[in-house]
Amino acid sequence: MPTEGHRPRATVRDVDIADDRVRVAVRPQRRRMQCPYCPFTTVHRYDTREVDSSWRHLDLGGRVCVLTMRRLRLRCPEHGVCAEAVDFARPGSGFTRDFEDPAVWLATKTDETTVATFCRVTWRTVGAICGRVVTDKLDPDRFTNLVDIGVDEISWRRHHKYLTLVSDHESGKIVWGTEGKHAAALGTFFTDALPAGAAERIEAVSMDLGPAYVKAVREHAPPATICFDPFRVVKLATDALDDMRRQVWQHARSLSDKQIAKTYRGGRWALLKNPESLTAKQSSTLKALKRHGGALVRVYELKEALRAVFACDLDDEVVLAMLARWCAWAQRCRIPQFVKLRTHHPTTPRRDHRRGRTRPRERTP
Repeated sequence: MPTEGHRPRATVRDVDIADDRVRVAVRPQRRRMQCPYCPFTTVHRYDTREVDSSWRHLDLGGRVCVLTMRRLRLRCPEHGVCAEAVDFARPGSGFTRDFEDPAVWLATKTDETTVATFCRVTWRTVGAICGRVVTDKLDPDRFTNLVDIGVDEISWRRHHKYLTLVSDHESGKIVWGTEGKHAAALGTFFTDALPAGAAERIEAVSMDLGPAYVKAVREHAPPATICFDPFRVVKLATDALDDMRRQVWQHARSLSDKQIAKTYRGGRWALLKNPESLTAKQSSTLKALKRHGGALVRVYELKEALRAVFACDLDDEVVLAMLARWCAWAQRCRIPQFVKLRTHHPTTPRRDHRRGRTRPRERTP
């Protein structure tokens, strides 16, 4: 079955079934030969290859299916003498498009070893197939109209290796990636990937709270506004709340009434989860904790107040006022975890209402 967008123009000349392998000899229907690396076509052949070319196709009835064809060679003004291109396979590949495309789809759903076993190829071959398909499918104009982008890292190989990924917020797709999670890794995106002048057109860059990506953006795209991921910002408050809960629990363990310590220990998820996601038991635990009051309840209210800043149905003026009040509250509460949270980053965050992200307010020199 032909891959969408590529209609193979070839006819079957012969079929040979032997043991666990099916060999299908084909020939092209078109008269003009095309260079496999550029649009150049010609009717004048250079010569004919001495051996058949072969491509692994989708299995047929549990047997390995191989397409074979005696290809002509042509002389391309740019790439010299090369074998003619075929519609059903990518240049330099020993597999048909119909074989490679499902293999790459499987690679996005499971691990490389599983794909290799299912397709009956080596895991290195799976990696090479992924490289060819990505090169073929990537939109060459994906960097042209970038305005709002997101930057994040992802770990692989048991969390010992990292990739820096850049996404386009307008399309929601990954447009670029490289190894590493340092400033130099993101810097190559601006210097090597983006066309001339594209960095100046970027208006906003969302990221986590790490300083490496901030440094790269400030160096290569100074006009862009840095937007912090609200999940990361709220997580700082959640971590501060959990730290406070552990301290209260440790203190309660020293009291004669052991039930108090059990309440604080069992109230972890009641405090950390969003109120709308609590179970009936967790809601009951939260109410009991609120009745006791104290610093832990104030910390919980601070966490929920920070979450409310990122509600997407609020006006920018309201959000800025809420954030200013929250920062003042966190500074006055005298709870060490939240005083530290208030001064966690050298810039004071302000919210990007369009994306639900926080932007750092520039400090006055």
